[in-house]
Amino acid sequence: MKTNLVNIPFLNFKAKTRQFLVFGLLVLTLISCNKKAEETPATEAKPAETTETAQVAPANPPANFKHATAEVNGIKIHYVIGGKGDPLVLVHGFGQNWYMWNRLLPELSKHFTVIAPDLRGVGESDKPESGYDKKTMATDIHELVKKLGYNNINLAGHDIGLMVAYAYAAQYGSEVKKVALMDALLPGIEPVWSNVKGSAWWFGFFAWPASGDIVKGKEKEFLTNFWPVVGHVKDPFTAEESAEFIRAYAVEGGTTAAFKWFGAFDQDGKDNLIFAKKKLKMPLLAMGGEYFAAAFLKDHSKLVAENVTESKIAGSGHWLVQENTAQVQKDLLAFFLAK
Repeated sequence: MKTNLVNIPFLNFKAKTRQFLVFGLLVLTLISCNKKAEETPATEAKPAETTETAQVAPANPPANFKHATAEVNGIKIHYVIGGKGDPLVLVHGFGQNWYMWNRLLPELSKHFTVIAPDLRGVGESDKPESGYDKKTMATDIHELVKKLGYNNINLAGHDIGLMVAYAYAAQYGSEVKKVALMDALLPGIEPVWSNVKGSAWWFGFFAWPASGDIVKGKEKEFLTNFWPVVGHVKDPFTAEESAEFIRAYAVEGGTTAAFKWFGAFDQDGKDNLIFAKKKLKMPLLAMGGEYFAAAFLKDHSKLVAENVTESKIAGSGHWLVQENTAQVQKDLLAFFLAK
């Protein structure tokens, strides 16, 4: 399969140039601000800035859900759980946390017991020094599922969560009924991976060890300028969603830990090449935004799975749950409820 990513919406840099420049200037500003802060004598130090829109407490899920925390794989993982029926595990990606699924929870919970964790490294989950390869992060979720008493699940993952969901399905395939991979790609799976990695400059910045310290205290500026870079719909998040996402990354150690998800890509690539030797057999839904991963995700998924169907989310960029909530909900339900 040959894919020219330069000509697909996912990497349409001509259309995104202004956003890239703004975001690049933001990064330089953050570096400058942090450098000035380091040079300020201790006697002149001022209290750290707080994010105006970030609430102190985590956002609440729908009334039939609850917050919970479990000790798994040597760390604490926070999650929300609610609903009835077979378990459906929803795994978020970068720039968001469990709250990215909040709009979908009321309807999904009519059909499934829905479990939406915070990945290690963000929000109320632990932020250890290591373990940010997706194989280990998938084990976090698997141990959570086992602790909750489930042997078989349905599974969906978006962005980094797509990578975690794949690692879960590859390691525990007999325990996954169906899996939905949503708007991202898999490290190490060619030819798409190298083309994207070489063009998506933010992969390199996020993986840079110093990035967490640079962004720390400026999570609002960072995220609100990054979200449009890979989105299509203007202002897809509500004020409440933006505030919760900012809060989750402003938690002590949040940006540093979340950036380690990207720092582990080389190891993820090695793991995925081993996983891909045995293709997934369960039904897989490749769901991509019209202006993002829809151009390649179906073919990309066929390299690692035997039974692939496709969902193209109309009018959507990368943040497809918020950019076209209705179609995402409709297509996920159709996939997971189909006999």
